[in-house]
Amino acid sequence: MRLELGNIYINDVKLADTTKVENGVLYVNKEELLQEIGGDEHIKSIDLELAHPGEEVRITPVKDVIEPRVKVEGPGGIFPGVLSKVDTVGSGRTHALKNVAVVTAGKIVGFQEGIIDMTGPGADYTPFSKTHNVVLLIEPVDGLKQHEHEAALRMIGFKAAAYLGKVAKDLTPDEVKVYETEPLFESVKKYPNLPKVGYVYMLQTQGLLHDTYVYGVDAKKIVPTILYPTEIMDGAIVSGNCVSACDKNPTYVHLNNGIIEDLYEKHGKEINFVGVIITNENVYLADKERSSNWTAKLCKYLSLDGVIVSQEGFGNPDTDLIMNCKKIENEGIKTVIVTDEYAGRDGASQSLADADPKADAVVTNGNANETIVLPPMKRIIGTTEHVDVIAGGFAGSLRPDGSIEVEIQAITGATNETGYVTLSTKGF
Repeated sequence: MRLELGNIYINDVKLADTTKVENGVLYVNKEELLQEIGGDEHIKSIDLELAHPGEEVRITPVKDVIEPRVKVEGPGGIFPGVLSKVDTVGSGRTHALKNVAVVTAGKIVGFQEGIIDMTGPGADYTPFSKTHNVVLLIEPVDGLKQHEHEAALRMIGFKAAAYLGKVAKDLTPDEVKVYETEPLFESVKKYPNLPKVGYVYMLQTQGLLHDTYVYGVDAKKIVPTILYPTEIMDGAIVSGNCVSACDKNPTYVHLNNGIIEDLYEKHGKEINFVGVIITNENVYLADKERSSNWTAKLCKYLSLDGVIVSQEGFGNPDTDLIMNCKKIENEGIKTVIVTDEYAGRDGASQSLADADPKADAVVTNGNANETIVLPPMKRIIGTTEHVDVIAGGFAGSLRPDGSIEVEIQAITGATNETGYVTLSTKGF
């Protein structure tokens, strides 16, 4: 499967009478966009604000972050099974507006939404301080249940990203990147001397606002399966979860998964990147056993030489991570796990809730329990009234002067386990 990704780089976003891209600037007709995404009976009001890199702006509580994209050629449309028909995506051509993000925010849904600071020390921990953010402030009707609230925000964000993405359809991209994965037998024949490498992509699916969707299907209901990497890059997987902000995979991250990008960079040179196995993270032991058994079985079926496994979230999913690692290793396949740590504020506690000697190749994206003081900002998009109760916050986190002391767990994308982060690991 071959996907051409046309990147249009945006250096500013402004409100205007017409939605268009001109000379690297995305102009947005606010009224037209709000009309396009409005009409949900569960929502009382929607407003739009812009936040740019370097501004003294704090956005919170953040639900999802989404990159505007549009399908230009080939089957399917953006976010298949959600906004578009359930056609298989991942081939043809797609255009993306780079350096731009739709951010859904407003009244808190659960307790694990996040913070994005556009400047200051907090900005160093989130990749979304570097994007020009079109922030949607969404106010639900009174008494709305959490699941209906989350679903409404999710759909509004996707509609906004699709609306903005449409302006890229007829533009000439600044660059076109080509990603291709051949059918398995063709791939092995083409690269007979390169090690076959796969990627096991763990998706957060614990329920109770911990959900991910694959072609519109709640991933709790799937068994592990094989996808072309380009399907993921083309919108087949979207976020619907409210897990801790630091290590959830926003929809933006699914579209720009750093592990997939890096494996493609080495494909045909150092490795043969065979494909992606998606699997879920379950609550009950029997479900964990089933999914990890199937994951290891598919790795063996593909005759993989090496596997990278990335986690989403922490705690309970640590068991899924270690089960996947142990069972894949038992098939004689070298495995690397990618995770983050919850080692206590002093770093002295056990980093993961589960462990095994076979998990001897680990990439960490940081200790989410480390604390940081975020200084006051001139402008707040949303509200800081929930800071004391979101994951990473605590009684007294919000100080009288407007500064905030929290664990970096509260910062959107701070320790993302696909490697789409600003932190790095240093070896000794």
